[in-house]
Amino acid sequence: MSSTSSAKRAVCHIVAMPYPGRGHINPLMNLSNELASKSDNILFTFVVTEEWLSFIGSERKAGKIRFRCIPNVVPSELVRASDMIGFLEAVWTKMEAPFEQLLDELELPPALIIADTHLFWAVSVGNRRNIPVASFWPMSTTMFSVFHHFHLFQEKGHFPVDLLVIFILFYIVLISARIKSDIDNENEQVEYIPGVSSTRLLDLPGFNGGIYPLILKQILGCVSWAGKGNYLLLPSIYTLESQTIDALRAELSLSIYTVGPSIPYLDLSHGDKGDCLQWLDRQPSNSVLYVSMGSFLSVSNVQMEEITAGLQDSGVRFLLVAREGSWKLKHGYGGEGHCGWNSVKEGIFAGTPFLTFPLFADQNLNSKLIVEDWKIGWRIKKHQFTTIGEISSLVTKLMDLESDDELQKECLQSIERHGSSESNINSFIHSILQFNDH
Repeated sequence: MSSTSSAKRAVCHIVAMPYPGRGHINPLMNLSNELASKSDNILFTFVVTEEWLSFIGSERKAGKIRFRCIPNVVPSELVRASDMIGFLEAVWTKMEAPFEQLLDELELPPALIIADTHLFWAVSVGNRRNIPVASFWPMSTTMFSVFHHFHLFQEKGHFPVDLLVIFILFYIVLISARIKSDIDNENEQVEYIPGVSSTRLLDLPGFNGGIYPLILKQILGCVSWAGKGNYLLLPSIYTLESQTIDALRAELSLSIYTVGPSIPYLDLSHGDKGDCLQWLDRQPSNSVLYVSMGSFLSVSNVQMEEITAGLQDSGVRFLLVAREGSWKLKHGYGGEGHCGWNSVKEGIFAGTPFLTFPLFADQNLNSKLIVEDWKIGWRIKKHQFTTIGEISSLVTKLMDLESDDELQKECLQSIERHGSSESNINSFIHSILQFNDH
């Protein structure tokens, strides 16, 4: 046997394909880096669009992760928020063919595909080529469980209309309208989703106007496709969502691994410190409010003006990031956030209390977990305009709220040696290396 053939067999080549959005690319990249660091036999090919390759070009590092790109078959990241349905349709219908062509061009055949759950077609590609597929779900496990059990809403009479009918009616009559449920009491509690604590209907996807009908229908299909793969990777901590994770493991036949937060663990010891970090270093501990408005959607300009005015009126030191921001939250700062899952994990690991302002998709449910389940924050009312005085009062109260050091400690322990997340990652690596040797 030639040395080239031996090398190809010895290396476990993993192809990672994220959904083209920063909140999806970053956690999968962080997980890829961590997996690659665990074994000398693992090599990653990380696939993004040409546009995203240019965005992350300065962040790329030489090593065991190689970057490859597919053509820009989806609308630009710079305009996708203006036509989310068009963007998603392109993701679901136009990315599969160039991705499969790229697989044919790789020098080393893939031993595994790790793909964002929203790229449902990756499971089909893997099945056709006899390549194992790990579905990476970038949101909370609770959100996955809600989608997985969505049929229960119909069975219980909470969502009696078929989603296809809803889609047709909305598409013909009012394409820009959002789902509105016909429930009489928005505070009615749902208590029948296995492993998920009692939750208001209004906090669930499909009932709060935060997801278009077509998007909801397609996401349900993506979650269903995930069950046809070989692995489900959850960027969560067992401590945070243990009952939900246990319930899914009891129901699904594929292997489920909680792989930790998939964030760079808040290490600020390397790299240059910008003006923001230098200013933060000069402030007293626990004296700065960090305000994260996310990397995709924003509140209205008028509401943003009220938020900033309320922050100024409170007299609290604050740092507001409305779009791009690469620095990481450090222990000792309070946080107001839009409740994206990545921001939630960073805040918990930093031991900060939250003032939540959910905007879209999974953020209402994340806010519920923060406020009701973990009891580490308060929620700004979403469905009414929030004034300067209300924001000022809430911010002042937040800065006096004690953080949950025990929750932070348990999360940090999970990523240490022999912790639950570390053990899950090692088990996953053992499984894929064992499969690669056969």
